Formats: sequence, C-alpha cells, structure tokens
Amino acid sequence: MTNRKIKIRHVVLAVVVLLAIFLSLPQNRYIVKALIYQKVNIDDYKIFANRTVKKGDAQPWKISSDYNSLKLSKEELDYFNEFGTVAFLVVKDTALLFEAYWDGYGTNSYSNSFSMAKSIISLLVGCAVEDGYIHSLDDPISKYLPELKAGDSVTIRNLLTMSSGLSWDESYSSLFSQTTKGYYGSNLPKLVLSQISLEKPGKYFEYRSGDTQLLSLIVERATGKTLSDYVSERIWSKIGAEHNALWCLDRKNGVEKAFCCFNSNARDFARFGQLVLNNGSWNGKQIIPLDYLHQAVQPATYLKDSETGKPCNFYGYQWWILDLDGYHVIYARGLNGQYIFAIPQLNSVIVRLGHKRSTVRIDGTPEDVYKYIRLGIQIINNKN
Repeated sequence: MTNRKIKIRHVVLAVVVLLAIFLSLPQNRYIVKALIYQKVNIDDYKIFANRTVKKGDAQPWKISSDYNSLKLSKEELDYFNEFGTVAFLVVKDTALLFEAYWDGYGTNSYSNSFSMAKSIISLLVGCAVEDGYIHSLDDPISKYLPELKAGDSVTIRNLLTMSSGLSWDESYSSLFSQTTKGYYGSNLPKLVLSQISLEKPGKYFEYRSGDTQLLSLIVERATGKTLSDYVSERIWSKIGAEHNALWCLDRKNGVEKAFCCFNSNARDFARFGQLVLNNGSWNGKQIIPLDYLHQAVQPATYLKDSETGKPCNFYGYQWWILDLDGYHVIYARGLNGQYIFAIPQLNSVIVRLGHKRSTVRIDGTPEDVYKYIRLGIQIINNKN
C-alpha cells in the first residue's frame, strides 16, 4: 500500500471518529434521529414519548340524513390521492355530513396535528387567563419565564400574534435549525429559553414555532400542571371527544411539543372547529372565554407581515383567517396539509388530514387550502 493511500485511510478514519464524537454529544443526538427518520410523518407519535390527554364523557356526532350522499368525482379523488389525503370530513349543523378515509386510516386512527396544535395552545391561554393563572395578555413573559433574558420586552400577546421578534429559526429543511432540533431534540425548554431578541416586538408578524412553545411553558408554569392535564381538564374532557388524545413529548416525562404533535382523529379534531363556531361554548357551557375567543379569531392588522410589509390580515392569536368566495373562514393549519376549517355562515367544520400539501401559494396561503374549503362548501350546498 502506498504512503498516499495510507494517508487517505488515516484522514477518513479521523473524519469518522470526529463525526462519531460530534454526534455523540448530548446537544447533537437529535441529528441522529433526524437522519434516521429524515421526513416528518403524521404517524410520528410512534417514535416519541407521549402523554395522554384524557377524554370525558363521549358525545358521538349526530349523523345527517344526507350523510355521504355526495360521491366524489374522479378529479376530486385524484386530487386527494395526489397529496396523500388520509381523512376528509364535513360537519354541518353539528351533524356528520360527509367523511372519507384512505391509506388504511379510519375513524379511530391517530394522526399528528403538526401546527394545528398552535391553535389549541391559544385556547388554553384564554382558559388560563379566565382561571386567574395568567393576569394579563400584556404581561411581560419574564414574569413567568425569568430565565429568558429577552423576556422583559416581549408580552404574551406578542407570542400569540407571532410578533415576538425573537431569534427562532423556522427552517424545516435545515438539519441544524431550531425547528428540527425542537422536533427531534430532548430539551425544548432549554432550546426556546436560549433565544435572543432580534427586533422590537409587536411590529412584525413572523411565523415562529418557538413563540408557541414559550406560550406552553408559560401555561405550564402558571398552572402548575402539564399541558396535557390542563387541556384535558379545561377542553378535551368537556367537548365530547370519543378518544383520548396523545401529545408527543421532548423526552420521557418531559414537556409537550406544543408547537406541533397533538395526535387525534378527524372526528375529534373537528370538535375544535365546532367550539369556535359555538363562540367557545359546548352544550350551553362556556369553555373558552367569549371575549378572548373573539380577539383570538380577529386578524392582527396592526402588525405588518415581515415578508410583504402589508398589514397582517390573515392571523390572530395562533388562528389563521381567510375570506373566500363570500365566506369567512377561521382555521387551524399544520405542516403537510392538516386543516380544521370553521365556517360560521354555514355552521360547518371541514377537516382534512394527510401526508402532503401543495407547494403552490396564493397570497401566501397553500393552494390546497382553497381546494378543500371549496369542496367542503360544495358538499354542504349540495345538501341544502
């Protein structure tokens, strides 16, 4: 063997050893998990530790007399198939009007909410204010998270409207982004509490999963309860969920991945949409404070979108807002096309779950959002 080949082998060996050492460091172990699984999946609850969100008395949806009377066209079925849809459901006047499942999923299948969980966190913040655990949305977050050095100038309202100005990196494609580390890592509190301030809060909307995770830590600290226990106590056990939910944790007995990873099924996800339609009440009992919910689903137009510089007319307190074809739509939105659409004018909820979403954007909104809303409205109006 020549000296050149020997040197090359030594260099390769050295690189392998250094890489092994690098990946073995506690702060870098998430990279191994990210490399193993590579792409996030709606079944990822199977690879994480979970905490159970306990249901209360189940209240199955009523079934409409026109249930599944509309048959999907080949074009519509092809569209669902193109983006790996696993569930599509429509509730009209609190009754199931339409539902369909694919790829082995059904009424009892768990599926990851991804960022739809952010909208759930918003509802929990409202509950915590009503319960007296949080004094005001204008409290500086340092009141609850004193170790966050940038927390004196950032308020809870800033976190709710994604206008904190903090340093979270929302990149999904980078192996080294905070979002990737938050998803596959094992110490979410340390990750989000290490952020610094990049700009003055309360000026620009910029989507940050870290803002939601900070909100969840505030709720946890303020209530003294795990997120799963509090959402069970205040919401899930009161809205008739038929199944326990699962919330993925950053590690065994750790904290909930609040910016994502609430796992349920289409029928039970729809209950969050119905709760919005009911102005926060369920069976005549107010679950979410009415004033808070009204604020939560109003666009924060006093903010400017960081990308376009235009007023933020599409986002409230962790809820998305869209006006389409004369209908006002309030919705929760998650990676790969997880959606809960609430349409007040029709007293209807549309849920779509699946593996992919369109990469085409219309005014910043994924193109498939428009498709699913219009198809749901078509199903509803066919009934009428």
